[in-house]
Amino acid sequence: MSQTIVLASNNAGKIKEFNRLFDAFDVEVKPQGDFKVEDADETGLTFIENAIIKARHACEKTGLPALADDSGIEVDYLNGAPGIYSARFAGGHGDNEANNALLLEKLAGVPAEQRTARFHCVLAFMRHKDDPTPIIAHGSWEGRILESAEGVEGFGYDPIFYVPEKGCSSASLSKDEKNQLSHRAKALTQLFDALQAGNILS
Repeated sequence: MSQTIVLASNNAGKIKEFNRLFDAFDVEVKPQGDFKVEDADETGLTFIENAIIKARHACEKTGLPALADDSGIEVDYLNGAPGIYSARFAGGHGDNEANNALLLEKLAGVPAEQRTARFHCVLAFMRHKDDPTPIIAHGSWEGRILESAEGVEGFGYDPIFYVPEKGCSSASLSKDEKNQLSHRAKALTQLFDALQAGNILS
């Protein structure tokens, strides 16, 4: 009998990525929207705080184990912005084109060597809403911001994030390549190890 884990998100791109990455286990990741759970208020000031807030909220509303992802992009030239505000950088939540356009605008004329950036992904897994020891995993992915969008895969800032080891944007990578390199893949590897060590996954 498969396990169900609630993903504290309704982001279609993230749901697809998580189900691909959980494919080796008898686990189904379902978005919180399937349970009519509204988004939690992200009142934290760090990726870790927001991930825990979202996971606890999903656990409380569904009674199931929950996994929350808080991720974003940090640009050195902008002192770490957009950071935790990555999804709503341009105002509206999840408006990828507007977010990318605003970031490119803020970096207009900035030379390549000063456009260094990294994706961060923090995962929080909670067995129940009162879980005193949530499992936290963190992955990062180094690169830089391009001057224009490239590629059609991925979502979010992928089209403007240059991956040095591949010589192209994240949105130009195949799904398999991205799942080997990305911040989310790195965080999930840590999470899997912790879940297996605790006999939570089999």
